[in-house]
Amino acid sequence: MTQDDTLQQTLQSALATLGAVSGLTRLSGGASQETWRLTLTTAERQSQTMILRRTPGGRPRPVSETAVTLDVEAQVLKACHQAGIPCPRVVWTAGPDSEAGSAYLMDYVPGETIPRKILRDPEFAEARKVLAHQCGVVLARIHAMPLSTLPDLNRMEAAGQLRQYRDIYDSYDYPHPVFELAFKWLEARLPESTDPCLVHGDFRNGNLMVGPEGLRAVLDWELVHMGNPAEDLGWICVNSWRFGQSQNTVGGFGSLESLLKGYAEAGGRAISPEEVRFWIAFGSLKWGIMCMTMYKAFETGADASVERAAIGRRASETEVDLLNIIYGTALT
Repeated sequence: MTQDDTLQQTLQSALATLGAVSGLTRLSGGASQETWRLTLTTAERQSQTMILRRTPGGRPRPVSETAVTLDVEAQVLKACHQAGIPCPRVVWTAGPDSEAGSAYLMDYVPGETIPRKILRDPEFAEARKVLAHQCGVVLARIHAMPLSTLPDLNRMEAAGQLRQYRDIYDSYDYPHPVFELAFKWLEARLPESTDPCLVHGDFRNGNLMVGPEGLRAVLDWELVHMGNPAEDLGWICVNSWRFGQSQNTVGGFGSLESLLKGYAEAGGRAISPEEVRFWIAFGSLKWGIMCMTMYKAFETGADASVERAAIGRRASETEVDLLNIIYGTALT
């Protein structure tokens, strides 16, 4: 019996009150969690495609300063879906002591997440015209979520995050002069503390489910936290998430003007391009250090995959981006 067969039997037992499980298939994507597609057939013989999100092997994951547990992630998704934010509906959760391990089951949302297709295929030509504005609207709604409806989340201000990534960078003892410059540039421009709001933490092209008409759902909420709303607006503008379409500041598909217009129209607070510029620079530095972390995982053998080594080399791309932001005139 294969591991897939064992998991399907386990889910068949765990989900017996919901229906019969069939067609369990492991999906690619999701570096930190398992993602599975399955068909759930109810007693009334109604079939629905569902998505299972699960920790590797169902085992508890080590506590992280940034990523939340699957249980907390599911709670946030439930609250946001109930508030009308486009995200999958969670129908079942399981803790680490359950048969299936740490996991939750959610609705399948059809569409496309691969940035190359979203940015280039004719099918998404109309979507590209409206996506930046739609992202602004959805981010404003995320940031307006009532705190009373959410579980306890870490508060992550710019200064604290910058110290965290400085510590990670220093631990590698591998100096990057451009990163040193970026730390000093950011330290001199740290924003004042704001009233914290819900921040998605990884709102970018690649974590958005898109159809021909535009944005259908926001995915991958594991980095959710409380913080500055401008962080989300800057992250989607980081050049690494434009996937070769650098002329389009927002995700490679739209303009910052459209993003901020949608954000303001949906009730988001006034955020200036200069505020976004800070967070683009911060996001570029953060991704550069994350690339270093990927390479360290490869170097130490913790994850000897070619993917980790290849991503590690992308730190140099973020150095170019940082120089363009610091010395350039455009929001690059």
